[in-house]
Amino acid sequence: MTEREPSDPSVLSRPGSRQTSAAAIKVAISVDRTEERDLMERYRRHGLLLAAADFGGEFIPSVSRMVERAVVAAKREGVIGETHLEEGAVAGAAREAISQVMPKAIGLNVGGKIGIARHEEHIAVCVFFGIGLLHLNEVAIGLGHRVV
Repeated sequence: MTEREPSDPSVLSRPGSRQTSAAAIKVAISVDRTEERDLMERYRRHGLLLAAADFGGEFIPSVSRMVERAVVAAKREGVIGETHLEEGAVAGAAREAISQVMPKAIGLNVGGKIGIARHEEHIAVCVFFGIGLLHLNEVAIGLGHRVV
């Protein structure tokens, strides 16, 4: 099965919450900065804005830093503006995504990437985590969506 590119009109002819969420997931699981930039450029042509940020550390103390990084990355890449409404939407979606993986992560170290995507009023935040201790890792993904 081949992966459909974002240039495929059937994928992005009318982007909504599903396509925006898929874009956030793709940028969160991207391997490196080069792949991130490529995704950002390809999706921008279809009206979707993307951002990404790395994170890592002990889970509980890292939660607020992860939310902050999501908001800062979204601002830096022009995904959102300076309004409380947009910042709150990204922060809320990030908290939702993080809460989905919380049961697996409490008490352990985490590392991974946050992916943020926006199309018009749809904002999606995906967290892609490696969770573990030493070399015994679990992988988890969480996704939050808000409408501005």
